[in-house]
Amino acid sequence: MLYAPAALAQNGGLDTFGGNTNLGTNVPVIETVANIINILLGFLGVIAIIIIIVAGFQWMTAGGNEEKIAGAKKMLGAAVIGLVIILAAYAIASFVVGNLITETGGAI
Repeated sequence: MLYAPAALAQNGGLDTFGGNTNLGTNVPVIETVANIINILLGFLGVIAIIIIIVAGFQWMTAGGNEEKIAGAKKMLGAAVIGLVIILAAYAIASFVVGNLITETGGAI
């Protein structure tokens, strides 16, 4: 039977989790929220890129079938629009959070 290291046995690894997520530390809440927003938008960006790749693959393998090509074009257009929206959301969130941190001195 395997035993957990002594550090994990004391509190189930919550100290490590808290250190990695800045929870229970002196890091301002707004910076933690900004990190969460960045992670979520990054995840959405990866999904959009995957959809673009899938649409390109569908287009390449359509074999001249106009219906498949039209579907791939529609998916590609939707993915690019989604990626533009994600990038705009990132820019807006970065601007707002940056100004909040500057104006409040990171005290939120």
